[in-house]
Amino acid sequence: MQNLFEKQDSLNMPVECFIFDSSREVFPVKPHWHYFAEFIYMQKGSAVITAEGESYTVNEGEFMLLHPSAVHSIFPENEELPVYAVLKFDLVKFRSHSSYSPAPAEIFRAARGRGMQIHFDRSAAEEMRCGEIFSECAAEMNDHLFGRDMVLRAEIYRLLYYIIRKWTAAGLNISEVPHGGDSYGIENITEYIDSRLGENIKVTEIAARCHMSYSNFALRFKELYGMTCKEYIERMRIFKAEEYLLFTELGLGEISRKTGFSDQSHFIKSFRKLRGMTPKQYRDNNS
Repeated sequence: MQNLFEKQDSLNMPVECFIFDSSREVFPVKPHWHYFAEFIYMQKGSAVITAEGESYTVNEGEFMLLHPSAVHSIFPENEELPVYAVLKFDLVKFRSHSSYSPAPAEIFRAARGRGMQIHFDRSAAEEMRCGEIFSECAAEMNDHLFGRDMVLRAEIYRLLYYIIRKWTAAGLNISEVPHGGDSYGIENITEYIDSRLGENIKVTEIAARCHMSYSNFALRFKELYGMTCKEYIERMRIFKAEEYLLFTELGLGEISRKTGFSDQSHFIKSFRKLRGMTPKQYRDNNS
């Protein structure tokens, strides 16, 4: 199974949305898997999508979801090559904001274990506003406007809970879904890291959260994310700093404190190393 693994650029692209025109891309899509969830909305034609050994014919206007780590492939259903919209994202980064509901990742995990529906016909897709949501996400990906990440997240949340409503109507009992609480594994530890970027977070503490030794954690993290955990933390701090530089008038000292750098000089040095310019130059160039 490891040779089928497809890496995702989860750092630069935590959410991907694009239109796949199979007449212009490498097609068919051969069997592979990744840690991201993948949602597909068929805009034109039809395709045969395999997921975990089952085959589904997905026609125009229909929607299909692929669970994280599910081996899947996409082949033409007939001579007409399909065009479909794709959403890929890290499901564990979408938390529950209510006291009565588990996180979407926990609900999806339970639904998968109970064999809940993953292929939705045209009528169901219309009820879930799939065409509207995919179009909005694709437009946001093309325009890097203020609040793009929040708009994308809002649209994905809409779709997630439309799906969950379908599952509850079909018999999934949300009250029986276990809450993970503060349980983290190597696949979702970035959620813990991202929520503590402003703190003096240590890799040894992160490894302990995963119930792993430091050496084993360091090896697995680099295999999965393509960099060391320390590099990941610094890069995410830079991404967070970029938002402050673009959308606020905070000074460099305040930004360095809010993003967890030890001091302003460390922030400037790290920023220049990753972006090839100082934070001030970045702000001036993008103002």
